[in-house]
Amino acid sequence: MTASAPAPVPAWDAADDELAERVVDSRILHRGRYLTFEVDTIERADGSRSERDVVGHPGAVGIVAIDPEDRVLLVRQWRTPARRVLLEMPAGTLDTDASGVIEDPDLASRRELEEETGFRAGTWQTLAAFWTAPGFAGERMTLYLATNLTPAHPDERLGPDEDEHLRLERLPFADAVAAVEHGEIADAKSIVGLLWVDRLRRAEA
Repeated sequence: MTASAPAPVPAWDAADDELAERVVDSRILHRGRYLTFEVDTIERADGSRSERDVVGHPGAVGIVAIDPEDRVLLVRQWRTPARRVLLEMPAGTLDTDASGVIEDPDLASRRELEEETGFRAGTWQTLAAFWTAPGFAGERMTLYLATNLTPAHPDERLGPDEDEHLRLERLPFADAVAAVEHGEIADAKSIVGLLWVDRLRRAEA
């Protein structure tokens, strides 16, 4: 598989104009480490107004990393909102510098793979980009397929963030897809990524 760009965003349809909402006011309730919580006042095409609770997010990346033995590298970690440990693909939020410039997803994917698994990839393919929860959050996630994996040298390896406690696990690709189908992998980005790669493999076969 070779590198490719995600599918382009569909062109704006003039018929959608009547559905468009214009933000006329915004109140910031809280700025966190990555997230901004705000209440937006919107105005519809007919002039009516309403409020929207919005979570601002710089975006994120997720990586389907497959080793030479056709095993998927996954991380098991505690997720406080879910109140449980989840088995997920390596992933992470895009960094934002002091001037507000958001990190390139291509660079972030390389960093997150190494930080969370200790591996680097010789081959990268962009799979897709999607809005994770567009009803209330601005997070857009870009998914990648990483292959030709090699371990980073221990003296050079990027480690996980201080607040991350992860356990690396490997599952044969077929078992990982089965784990999605059986509900054992219940993380949205991991479901999308694994089923996307499975679809590509079926198409190539």
